[in-house]
Amino acid sequence: MSVRRLDPVLVDRIAAGEVVERPASAVKELVENALDAGARRIDVVIEAGGRKLIRITDDGGGMSPDDLELAVERHATSKLPDGDLTAIATLGFRGEALPSIGSVSHLEIHTRTRSADHAHSIRVEQGRKHAVAPVSHPHGTRVEVRDLFVATPARLKFLKTDRAEAQAVADVIRRLAMANPHVRFGLQGDNLTGFDYAACPPGPDGLLTRISQVMGGEFRQNAVPVDAEREGVRLSGFAGLPTFHRANSLSQYLFVNGRPVRDKLLSGAVRGAYMDYMPGDRHPALALFLNCDPHFVDVNVHPAKAEVRFRDPGLVRGLIVGALKQTLAGALHRASTTGGTRTLETLARRNFGGSAYQAPPPANWDWRQSPASPGFAESQQSSFVHQTDPSADARAHQQAPAAVHLDAPLGAARAQIHDTYILAQTRDGLVIVDQHAAHERLVYERMKRDREASGIARQMLLIPQVVELDSADVERLSDNAALLDSLGLKVEGFGPGAVAVTEAPALLKDGDLPRLVRDVADTLAEDGATTPVERKLDHVLATMACHHSVRAGRRLTPEEMNALLREMEATPGSGQCNHGRPTYVELKLADVERLFGRK
Repeated sequence: MSVRRLDPVLVDRIAAGEVVERPASAVKELVENALDAGARRIDVVIEAGGRKLIRITDDGGGMSPDDLELAVERHATSKLPDGDLTAIATLGFRGEALPSIGSVSHLEIHTRTRSADHAHSIRVEQGRKHAVAPVSHPHGTRVEVRDLFVATPARLKFLKTDRAEAQAVADVIRRLAMANPHVRFGLQGDNLTGFDYAACPPGPDGLLTRISQVMGGEFRQNAVPVDAEREGVRLSGFAGLPTFHRANSLSQYLFVNGRPVRDKLLSGAVRGAYMDYMPGDRHPALALFLNCDPHFVDVNVHPAKAEVRFRDPGLVRGLIVGALKQTLAGALHRASTTGGTRTLETLARRNFGGSAYQAPPPANWDWRQSPASPGFAESQQSSFVHQTDPSADARAHQQAPAAVHLDAPLGAARAQIHDTYILAQTRDGLVIVDQHAAHERLVYERMKRDREASGIARQMLLIPQVVELDSADVERLSDNAALLDSLGLKVEGFGPGAVAVTEAPALLKDGDLPRLVRDVADTLAEDGATTPVERKLDHVLATMACHHSVRAGRRLTPEEMNALLREMEATPGSGQCNHGRPTYVELKLADVERLFGRK
């Protein structure tokens, strides 16, 4: 078969397969055009997930009749005045969106510039362009796309349900809205919950307001600002606290020069920055904006402009990891406010939900023995005198708390409950601390600081301890002997199926060394051979810290409890343990009063 040129309409339909994968892709391209036109208000309406109708109305600059006629031609654009693809300062630039959409649907555009006396319109029916005609329309542009993929019905078979497609459209609008807080965005349609985001003032507060509109009010209470710059590349935005995590990465919003992207380099850097604070199966919530010279980034590597490529990816990764780690370290002991909310919800369900099983009274129950019966207190007075072994140590409550402790973020220790939890009082509430989880984090951070400064202090054992293990664990420990030695733990082979511990970190010299060695071997097995050395170091340190920390079941003195609280306030990351769980829960007094119906 001889070579021939394809029909122009067929060429456009092939191009549409690259640019317009689904209704959300068409919405993204059209909204980006509105933003490039300087719109301050954008309204989007969809039907059937965007299959039947997409209508986008904006108050931007509009187009003249000549520009309108040319805009639906392939590779026609106003966004590359000098043709330099290395200095792209707009969201759209390919000149493919409108002709591609028009080739697979019924496209109609109404537009009017601010200086024009009246508007003009054009229709494109499955690639066939009609003449420009005068119409009545206010300043700005309205684009209607009906029967998307009518010219390529096979594409319709690969679309998801109307609800799924509608949610994809909503996600596109939310990301563009977050990148443009000065613009008012509205979305309406079936199979979704519409929204109307009011325009926000300039500055960090306005940006946080828009992010909260998209991600919810809880994010504002659990976010810390990020602001860093390196070699002309600036990173800004807001990062959620490690304890404010999600089951997936859908709450991660990443932008490059105002363009929403889903880039593996950026998401990998975020994962690396949070790795020391969060469980591996959880994901942080954040919104980060990377701004750089257009020559530093290539946004033309993907037809839908969803991916980017940096000239120096190492610089970008280092900036993100360093800035996020510094920001999270600056948050010190802060934990998410949702911990207290979940606690109150649990208490409310248990007390008032009515769903909990209530055991019936025993058959031989005597009402006279009820605490509510008259004379019960007098009859039981003698038994209270002989009661021993309380489950709550209230020695810290025997004297009034010092004002300096009450004014501290984590308050003054008042009691130890079940030899595991510290109950502290603040000026406006109370704090419950898991003593083992908190101290585990403190020891971990202390060992990390020692390792980076002068090395972890070690203690040579007078008599080496022999630990029996299976051959795989022995081999694993031998392969990582140098790594363990840098952490103060020196192990040597001791015949088949055993190792000898000759040196141990000074903090752990009195601990259960055989158990520690077995746990370290398990940690190395979980990490595998391909895990980076730094991550292995942190995991082993975390295992060591767990062995030295205050165990649950140990009774603390009031001085020890207050010292633990003060060290938590001064230690980065102490709001969560080495496994990512919260170390404390804070309850405001007003919330507790509402729980009991006092407010």
